[in-house]
Amino acid sequence: MSTDDAFAEAYRAYYWAVSRFVARRLDGQAHDVEEVVAEVFSIAWRRRSELPDTPLPWLYGVARNCLANTVRGLGRYRRLLHRLGNHEAAHQRQTVDSPDTERPGSWVHEALARLSPGDQEVLRLTAWEELTIEELAMTLGCGQSAAAMRLHRARRRLRAEIDRTRTTVSARAGGDGNE
Repeated sequence: MSTDDAFAEAYRAYYWAVSRFVARRLDGQAHDVEEVVAEVFSIAWRRRSELPDTPLPWLYGVARNCLANTVRGLGRYRRLLHRLGNHEAAHQRQTVDSPDTERPGSWVHEALARLSPGDQEVLRLTAWEELTIEELAMTLGCGQSAAAMRLHRARRRLRAEIDRTRTTVSARAGGDGNE
């Protein structure tokens, strides 16, 4: 199979997986998602001779780098808007949901948000993208032992955050549940 054919096959097979990967990390900013995914496959095209036999973890690794660039760019844009102060986007009103509109499982997302970005990414790659340890290692650009250890530590920290959340909720509720 030629490198062009391998790229075409990877594009057809993994476009939507890469799109979902990016969309979950950009929180539904459709235009930015499309740009990042286009950049991922543009890089994959330029480096098509380097595509591994299982390209999805490699594509996730490329997507992580593209996302980092995009997030940095969005941060620069927000800082510029803040400095300008008169731009219409800087004055858009933000609405806040009422407490009773909490999403199911939001406590998990809250606990996850309290972890370091590295821990969050390792957990998302294994839970959302369903990567194996071998694929996780390829995506992160490290060895399998290091990937397994990073996952283990991230899971342990998430468990501690969940336990801390339960303790806080129990204390606010006025008891420990042993009444």
